[in-house]
Amino acid sequence: MHVLQRKIASRSLRVAVIGLGYVGLPLAKVFAEAGFQVIGIDTDRQKVDKVNRGESYIQDIPCGAIQALIDAQLLHCTSDFSVLEQVDAINICVPTPLSKTCNPDNSHIVAATQQVRQYLHAGQLVVLESTTYAGTTDEVVLPELESTGLKVGEDFFLAFSPERIDPGNPIYNIRNTPKIVGGVTKACTALAQAYYAAAIDEVVPVSSTRVAEMAKLLENTFRAVNIGLVNEIALMCEKLEVNVWEVIDAAATKPFGFMRFLPGPGLGGHCIPVDPHLLSWKLKTLDYRARFIDLAIEINRNMPHHIVHKIGEALNEQRLSYNGATVCILGVSYKRNVGDIRESPAIDIINELMKRKAEVLYNDEYVPNLLLLHRTLHSQPLNSDLLHAADCIVIVADHSYYDISWIIREGRCIVDARNMTRGFNDSKIFRL
Repeated sequence: MHVLQRKIASRSLRVAVIGLGYVGLPLAKVFAEAGFQVIGIDTDRQKVDKVNRGESYIQDIPCGAIQALIDAQLLHCTSDFSVLEQVDAINICVPTPLSKTCNPDNSHIVAATQQVRQYLHAGQLVVLESTTYAGTTDEVVLPELESTGLKVGEDFFLAFSPERIDPGNPIYNIRNTPKIVGGVTKACTALAQAYYAAAIDEVVPVSSTRVAEMAKLLENTFRAVNIGLVNEIALMCEKLEVNVWEVIDAAATKPFGFMRFLPGPGLGGHCIPVDPHLLSWKLKTLDYRARFIDLAIEINRNMPHHIVHKIGEALNEQRLSYNGATVCILGVSYKRNVGDIRESPAIDIINELMKRKAEVLYNDEYVPNLLLLHRTLHSQPLNSDLLHAADCIVIVADHSYYDISWIIREGRCIVDARNMTRGFNDSKIFRL
């Protein structure tokens, strides 16, 4: 038995998680809850200080859970990367944004890997969890770590394990969502599998890091392409004067061969709007155009513009224009019942309305403040005064606290991008 396996079994393995965002902090928590001593590392001192005070800034993690781990001395955070010298396993959970040209920006992965390289020693396990294009672990991380003179699969162990977090999901979390693991060598895979199995219910080993990387891209590209398809169906149904929501409900009665996807105002979150670009970019370097993916990206990217167009139609019915109209956005997070605004279509909708000189108000209890390019908006209390002040109310995120019958009764005009008004027949409602 390898020394790392003995440490895993005895819970004497020391763990470091680099990056304490929506992936890293939950991962640090689940390993600490499994009995491992965990050190969280982040360059953001505010995050470090909050966790060390027992505070959580992740919606799905209660402060009490963090405080209990701090009190038990199972979790501690720092901005000092030298602690990597003391640990046995390292998880890299840093952001992987897109550049302005929609190319992958691996600068955070490179920076984290360089820190790991500086303190790498024999016997360590390193796992990349940041979503990235297929080949990153082998082409970017591995050469940097092997430049130390240590050999992968013998002196140190390297694997990729994609994060599969769904913020706000009350059923699936890190512990009960199967974890895919692919190592550079068989020994790397076996150790990474044993490592995750100590804290997660089911671990799924695959033959390589590339398979693990590609699996994550497939998961989210599958969703992006199918959402793009149903968004285009929504546009077709509008031309045909057919209710797309009724069409979907009817199709979904088929017990096989159909999977229900819903149209909406556009894609949001870190994964689904971003991951297809990673795959498309990688294939371009191999002289291949990912046509399905590129088309889905184009359709999904245009959905916020379509919603703005529908707002214009709704205003025209009142003999109003964008200029000077008051538009109230209900929900600015990228999906219901979360406070995450990354890539939220609401931001594109608001910016476009402001360019047309509309007065924009919003309500979202999960997002108290919204920082835009040139100004900051604040969530307004959801009351009759707000609804009466709006020439048009736009439902962008279908938060469960919205009383839709009251909103319809109080509102002058409603553009519904989420089908919250289903069952209501009123000329004031404009549905996607």
